[in-house]
Amino acid sequence: MPTITDHAIATPDKPAFIMGSTGETVTFGELDAIANQVAQLLRTSGVQQGQHVAMMMKNCREFMEIMFGCMRAGVVFTPISTHLKKDETAYIINNCRAQLFIASASLADVAAEAAAQAPALEHCFIVGGERAGFVDWHSTLAEQPSEPIADQSLGVPMLYSSGTTGKPKGVFRAPENIDLDAPHPLKLAGAYYGFNTDTIYLSPAPLYHAAPLHYNTLNLIQGGTSVIMERFDPEQALALIERHKATHSQWVPVMFIRMLKLPVPVRSKYDVSSMQRAIHAAAPCPIDIKRQMIDWWGPVICEYYSSSEGVGFTLIDSEDWLNHPGSVGRPLTGIPKILDDDLQELPVGEVGQIYFAEVARFEYFDEPGKTDEAFDSRGWGTVGDMGYLDEEGYLYLTDRKNFMIITGGVNVYPAEIEGLLVTHPKVADVAVFGIPNEEFGEEVKAVVQLMDHSDASTETAEDLTLWMKERLASLKVPRSIDFMEQLPRMDNGKLYKRHLMDAYK
Repeated sequence: MPTITDHAIATPDKPAFIMGSTGETVTFGELDAIANQVAQLLRTSGVQQGQHVAMMMKNCREFMEIMFGCMRAGVVFTPISTHLKKDETAYIINNCRAQLFIASASLADVAAEAAAQAPALEHCFIVGGERAGFVDWHSTLAEQPSEPIADQSLGVPMLYSSGTTGKPKGVFRAPENIDLDAPHPLKLAGAYYGFNTDTIYLSPAPLYHAAPLHYNTLNLIQGGTSVIMERFDPEQALALIERHKATHSQWVPVMFIRMLKLPVPVRSKYDVSSMQRAIHAAAPCPIDIKRQMIDWWGPVICEYYSSSEGVGFTLIDSEDWLNHPGSVGRPLTGIPKILDDDLQELPVGEVGQIYFAEVARFEYFDEPGKTDEAFDSRGWGTVGDMGYLDEEGYLYLTDRKNFMIITGGVNVYPAEIEGLLVTHPKVADVAVFGIPNEEFGEEVKAVVQLMDHSDASTETAEDLTLWMKERLASLKVPRSIDFMEQLPRMDNGKLYKRHLMDAYK
């Protein structure tokens, strides 16, 4: 597989990436030179192959430049969510054993407080501003030569789980080959989705998440151009597709929902016909929402199921999905197995915990116990999701095991209820979970974010309840509905549901 340097030599003036709002463009020639400077800075700062750096940055050109610099310096780099508080940030910095920390100036308050709790940090840099205790990134980088370092090798990201069900865990996979020219692990996905030198990839999500980080890496290594949104805005996303004639993109279901809920005259005025592959994952997509997207954009909607841990990978295109609605497809890597609580295989159609056989073992960094819990004695791995297989081997998700509600001895999966309720015209977002009930053990609770929070009322809750009773079994209808102006949803589409559950319990 080619490298950024190969493209810098062949097409130095071709845009490697373009920032969505500003139009700021970085060419392959510029990216190659700056990545070399980043690698030089890491070495002069004492960061050697296999050592760790952490970065807490908004979407910006520097994020991409630092990432590619780390990748050619053999460094393990950990992007940190920009929504975390000081203690959560400090936990990750300490847990990943970072020696060097880089933060956006807009996040300086949290970054400084977190760095103060991380005694092992040797260097702290700030991007785009000033902060006591932090060194200016740009002035330091400018002092570095743009020649390659003498000991180039392949660096890797170490991403942390979202922490939706507990403390975040670092997912570590050592590079299979330290050679920069080694085959990239994304090669299979890239071939399936058709990434090549002509690809224009729209990246609407935060770069610190696994999918946007990996797909942008894949696209640039293939010689394509990325258009990176500083933050997601539904109308701007459509405008960028039209402006740049984007061919590929990667989404989470809540982005589909927000685009679909734009007024029809707004969303219909943009030409999205250039889109060849609109890839989505990260959370279950309501069936009705996906049908609407296929009706709108055509059969370009593709879904995959995987995880930061890389335990299995399934995928499905629009045509296949229309014949198997709700499925996340069949495996590209690994063999899906549905197991009961005794780790015995369940028959077709029965819901259990999803494991994958024939997968490479990963490790949760510095968490050997949690790593062992993710694998059974056969080496089959899981990340705790629930689902089932049909007779043709298509996988369907129900929910995470930790979120399943047991009411009156019956299993209820919140994702099904959420997927229905979010299609109501008044609903912008929803979280469903179980709360204690003396008679039934648990009861179903819904917390709803309305399109217009001023509509929050007892009458609206009653209307939503009646609407659900017409469409759901009575057991699944929430016993009560509360309203929240903004649900704690992360940019990768996942809810911090644990925080809501803890508050209510």
